Amino acid sequence: MVTVFGDLTSVWAGLGAAIAGLIFVLYLAKRIMKKDPGNEKMVEISKAIQQGAMAFLEREYKSIGIFVALLAIILFFAVSKKTAVAFISGAFFSILAGYIGMKVATASNNRTAQASIKSVNEAIDIAFPGGAVMGMSVVALGLLGLSVIYLIFIKHASGHHSDLFNSILEATQLIAGFSMGASSVALFARVGGGIYTKAADVGADLVGKVEAGIPEDDPRNPAVIADNVGDNVGDVAGMGADLYESYVGAIISALVIAAAPNPIIDTAGMMLAFLLAAWGIISSIIGIQFVVVGGSKTDAQKAMNSGMAVSAILLAVGAFLLCKVWYGSLGFFWAVLSGLVAGLIVGFAAQVYTSGKAVREIAEAAQTGPATAIIQGMATAMKSTVIPVIAIAAATIVAYQTAGIFGVALSAIGMLALTGMTVAVDAYGPIADNAAGISEMAHLGPDARKRCEKLDAVGNTTAAIGKGFAIGSAALTALALFTAYSQTIQLNIIDALNATVIAGMFIGGIVPFIFCAQTMQAVGRAAFGVVGEVRRQWKEIPGLMEGTAMPDSAKIVDITTRGALKEMIVPGLMAVILPILLGVLLGKEALGGFLVGSLITGVPLAIFLANAGGAWDNAKKYVEEGNLGGKGSDVHKATVIGDTIGDPFKDTSGPSLNILLKLMAVVSLVFALTIDKIHIVVSNILPFLKQVR
Repeated sequence: MVTVFGDLTSVWAGLGAAIAGLIFVLYLAKRIMKKDPGNEKMVEISKAIQQGAMAFLEREYKSIGIFVALLAIILFFAVSKKTAVAFISGAFFSILAGYIGMKVATASNNRTAQASIKSVNEAIDIAFPGGAVMGMSVVALGLLGLSVIYLIFIKHASGHHSDLFNSILEATQLIAGFSMGASSVALFARVGGGIYTKAADVGADLVGKVEAGIPEDDPRNPAVIADNVGDNVGDVAGMGADLYESYVGAIISALVIAAAPNPIIDTAGMMLAFLLAAWGIISSIIGIQFVVVGGSKTDAQKAMNSGMAVSAILLAVGAFLLCKVWYGSLGFFWAVLSGLVAGLIVGFAAQVYTSGKAVREIAEAAQTGPATAIIQGMATAMKSTVIPVIAIAAATIVAYQTAGIFGVALSAIGMLALTGMTVAVDAYGPIADNAAGISEMAHLGPDARKRCEKLDAVGNTTAAIGKGFAIGSAALTALALFTAYSQTIQLNIIDALNATVIAGMFIGGIVPFIFCAQTMQAVGRAAFGVVGEVRRQWKEIPGLMEGTAMPDSAKIVDITTRGALKEMIVPGLMAVILPILLGVLLGKEALGGFLVGSLITGVPLAIFLANAGGAWDNAKKYVEEGNLGGKGSDVHKATVIGDTIGDPFKDTSGPSLNILLKLMAVVSLVFALTIDKIHIVVSNILPFLKQVR
């Protein structure tokens, strides 16, 4: 067992790995920027997408900044000033990661389209590193921020062991605010970005492919640029913020649980979390180098799987050495491995249910109309929840049996240590999608478009894997944060026969459904505005449908931006207010039930939504490849309707649900003691008020 002073070296090791990750980000970005950006038309289209994406981010971040400032003030007075500082830091590093990833992703799309003229291999050599910039920015900045804030919070008033020991304990308790800052940004980024991207996508499809019968990404459609912008703000910046939040949440939950005297404070265990995260960054850097493809869709998918496999093997070997040799506990290794394996199983299950036979069955069902396609898709998505939930449950049992409560947090770290690689695989998809759109709008020819569509189809599958991974990690992270909450308020058991606990469970169970209803309706309202504006432009701009005039794409971008920012406020506030309100009124036990209820219903619902949308999308693409009548057929129209319904499922409500679960858990953790104190006051006042009446 290492000493407390040796533990501080572990934090510095985490800081070093984070810096190495940022250096790798710089290397990838420079490599991408050296590639050919294409002709003048391609550069113009790419610039419009980039300007729209960055304009949205700037306006979104201003809105988030106001929320962060107000909540920081509340934390300053209700919890502590250091927690408020940690909260602002967590939000800042999340915003910075999203900004860097977005900047490079939007610069990669036209370069990928240009490379597709030559080969699939050339194209993926740009698209995947473009996604890797987002992935590595997430983990590098996440671990950098955590390490720096942690070291700053430790007091070096004296060299005595007891002083440093107490400082480590205090720093761990206060740094939970960092996770809350990350969660706050993530929820708004996911909800706002998801509403934006799907409002533009649904609007473009409804008036383009369904009403007018024109191809996807047709330059005559004013919503096409907004649709391409949405791919970036939702699936690059949004996904990055999502997994950034899970990543830091898992590490912080491990720190908090280890810091709780049970029966003693395990400082070495706390620092093991930093070392595992540091090795995960190194494993991801190495794994990214193994993504090399030949020239077919299958090769591209195999390349992604190879990179992930290399990263996973390296992480497993490193985790074994750290747990067995450095810490001295093989049980901790099994806890880490359970999370790693569960993450791979969840990703594999998403791949199975959003490709291959499952997709063909949905497409075949569409031969009798959109209703049967939707029924088959929903049935497939319902079945897809079984394997991931069982994998998460098994990982939880293994982790607890081998390493106790702390093992649950280690399991979450095991799943999330490879976030750099996971986000890279996911963020590659939107870049390929944008490249396909640019090749269509810039008239690069059928071969280039076909190559980009191949990459895009692989991207849909990798996106489904990424979303599955995000949901699985959200489940384990939320569970770990809940465990940290229970440790903080010394809640050893939840009595399911207690009336207030049951009430808390039921209320928590319905929150994911209310949240999804709000986000889906938000997409519908924003899409309605897009549809109306596209119809107006086709009617009022002479020569637009004939291709002799240019659409006013900026107007659509503005409509979707305003709609998304307006609609994200209520769902975002819900995640912060509900747990505090319930805890104040019903107490800490009911709040524990609330968190359990939301987790049990939220995780399967999120998996269902993500896989339903991914399966419908790929069923449409299967038909578009020339199967069952191909583009323009009745089968194609039926699958387009299914895809349109699935868009807000997989890109707005499902992914946002992940963050809702984690944010409610971390809000409960940060405000735990404050909520408990206020509840005691309220419970004493209520009987007095009854007597007065």
